Amino acid sequence: MTSGREPARTAYWCEYAWLNGLVESGVVLRTGADGMITDVRTAVEAPPQGAEPLRGLTLPGLADAHSHAFHRALRGTVQVGSGTFWTWRETMYRVASQLTPDSYYALARAVYAEMALAGITCVGEFHYLHHAPGGERYDDPNAMGHALVAAAADAGIRITLLDTAYLASGIGRHGAGEPPTRPQLRFSDGTADAWAERAGDLRADAAHVRTGAAIHSVRAVPARELGTVAEWARAREAPLHVHLSEQTAENDACQEAHGCTPSRLLADHGVFGRRTTAVHATHLTDDDIALLGGASAGVCMCPTTERDLADGIGPAPRLERAGATLSLGSDSHAVVDLLEEMRAMELNERLRARTRGHWTAAQLLRAATEQGHEALGWPEAGRLEPGMLADFTTVALDSVRTAGALPRTAAETAVFAATAADVRHTVVGGRHVVRDGHHTSVGDVPRALAEAIGALN
Repeated sequence: MTSGREPARTAYWCEYAWLNGLVESGVVLRTGADGMITDVRTAVEAPPQGAEPLRGLTLPGLADAHSHAFHRALRGTVQVGSGTFWTWRETMYRVASQLTPDSYYALARAVYAEMALAGITCVGEFHYLHHAPGGERYDDPNAMGHALVAAAADAGIRITLLDTAYLASGIGRHGAGEPPTRPQLRFSDGTADAWAERAGDLRADAAHVRTGAAIHSVRAVPARELGTVAEWARAREAPLHVHLSEQTAENDACQEAHGCTPSRLLADHGVFGRRTTAVHATHLTDDDIALLGGASAGVCMCPTTERDLADGIGPAPRLERAGATLSLGSDSHAVVDLLEEMRAMELNERLRARTRGHWTAAQLLRAATEQGHEALGWPEAGRLEPGMLADFTTVALDSVRTAGALPRTAAETAVFAATAADVRHTVVGGRHVVRDGHHTSVGDVPRALAEAIGALN
């Protein structure tokens, strides 16, 4: 993280904290100089001397497992009128064409600060905006990625930069891939080997950053190139993410070109494994679900984006029963609110199944904390235990949404009633990033967002 932040606290006293699936009262979290939790005590009635009190329910820091930071500039604009995913994409291309390393840094810093205000302590950035408009290379081929890494540091959160291979505009009649369109030229390295060479040169030597790989989709990476990306991630024991079956048009094109579903194509080219996370996974067959579950792969659901784009409702319960691990992401940032993503996954399923209680509050919290961090390659985060990173967030229990919460149902109140506006504190590595709803380094986050977005219009 950047210098100039307040020093790490050695102890925090939590009015309530979510520990091992239970809400405990009077919890003291002690932290070390290395930003790790060193000790956890419960039933401490008052803050010990030197311990900072956190009033409300303290949770492990939330992990936003799927983000496109520049999509934040689309909020409001793409909600005008009607359309489909494909018409939305044209608007997205127009915003993408305007970004430079400097303007992307400014926008991402503000977006990541918005995430910190929402209790998010780690983001998985699915990054494919690599080059200048028209495909021209910057002097630093990873200038855009380095801008994102710097933005996360200055916003005070951790990042897994998922460097994304995006080589084609479509699958093509015989699966060979169609050339990128002009807006897509800045996404493409030309070949998977060229992508791997550039991605391998990405500087990621700071404590707040880890790197992984991503396959944008089967329509954007030809089948012959899939194995190269998968092997790059496998050799580094890095996360590998992929957009999967978000749209039925993708499934139809894959079936026509390859005679199989996108899931089968990815499985046959060695993409699925326990470090793989499929994003969306909305339109799957029974065999697709079995492939993902059998590989112990993860699936990142992004309910607020999936409903905003009219994608559909993915088969999350069936995926979980088959052996897949669920995480959550804000994707296009229609809203930045992991509490909303949690309850949306449950409430969407209630609408489809017309029954309640598909996941408990504890299961949804695990998806947004421990399982999200695992999907991003941070297994030492996501639980309030000794030896884990001192990353946590506190949700108020005295707002108009949460007032009257009982201690035994505080987790249910947070998941099913609270919003990002109820986050009071966010701590990363033992240091306050958000204190009393105020970002300690960025300061006026709404102004930062307005200025960064305004510069693109």
